Amino acid sequence: MWDFIQDEIFSMKWLNRLIGSLLNACGLDTESKLGGSLQFFIYDLIKIMVLLGVLIFVITYIQSYFPPERTKKILGRFHGIGANCIAALLGTVTPFCSCSSIPLFMGFTSAGLPLGVTFSFLISSPMVDLGSLVLLMSIFGWKVAVIYVIVGLVIAIAGGTLIEKLHLEDQVEEFIRNGKSLDTPQNEQTKRERMKYAWEQVVVTAKKVLPYVIVGVGIGAFIHNWIPEEWVVKVLGTENPFGVIIAAICGIPMYADIFGCIPIAEALVAKGAKLGVVLAFMMGVITLSLPSMIMLKKVIKPKLLGIFIAICTVGIILVGYFFNLIQNYIV
Repeated sequence: MWDFIQDEIFSMKWLNRLIGSLLNACGLDTESKLGGSLQFFIYDLIKIMVLLGVLIFVITYIQSYFPPERTKKILGRFHGIGANCIAALLGTVTPFCSCSSIPLFMGFTSAGLPLGVTFSFLISSPMVDLGSLVLLMSIFGWKVAVIYVIVGLVIAIAGGTLIEKLHLEDQVEEFIRNGKSLDTPQNEQTKRERMKYAWEQVVVTAKKVLPYVIVGVGIGAFIHNWIPEEWVVKVLGTENPFGVIIAAICGIPMYADIFGCIPIAEALVAKGAKLGVVLAFMMGVITLSLPSMIMLKKVIKPKLLGIFIAICTVGIILVGYFFNLIQNYIV
């Protein structure tokens, strides 16, 4: 039963077979490079956008119960590492990219929440959202997805705790520290209004991420059918002990979300890249993208920004090597 759920619901392999049959019926050989690329592109694009729509609807509906002021009050009830844990968990139901998380981070910091707590939220929000769980499950199976989310939460909690111990509050820009967060009353929405809002967010977000998904699927299709396997194995396989470090560093200057990274990760693993290397690349892209770091630089000082980047980078590299070690047991 679980294999059926994994293959036919999350991975939607029935869709891949259907597309292959349709392309063959049109006279296109799906065993050829061109036919295989087209099948990969159509299948992954439809699959990701369908999963994207379902995920955004569900997550936005859940988020409607946790507006910023309510979230701030929830976090304010906890102290110490417990607060970091709750902040990291709340990060899993926030928007899908790091740039979207920074305004919430600013609001929480202005509201007077401990700096370490807000950083636990900032790390977990792009790295281990529910989208990561479902999409990784659709490609690599539930074991990889669950372990990825757990280790991502560990990084977020440990990183926020470390920043809290370093007492770096003076490294936040003054206009953030002295900002006021008004306790504006929250209008209670009906279920119909929440569902309408969730659907609106599906449309808006889908339009926003579609270009990144198309690019990501296109790159994945090219890698899957045109790049020689021995090239990928040589650079990102077991032969290169520095593959994880290279992948993490190469991912940082890029900007994409989990939906654009997944097809590239899928194609690289199929070509022989180590799982940890691919996940390190993906985590680097979605957690430490250059645009989000530029935005973050506007609200925190260079010392704190450097510590944040260092914590995330070391955590990503350790996770990459960890997955390389356990790959044979979970895939």
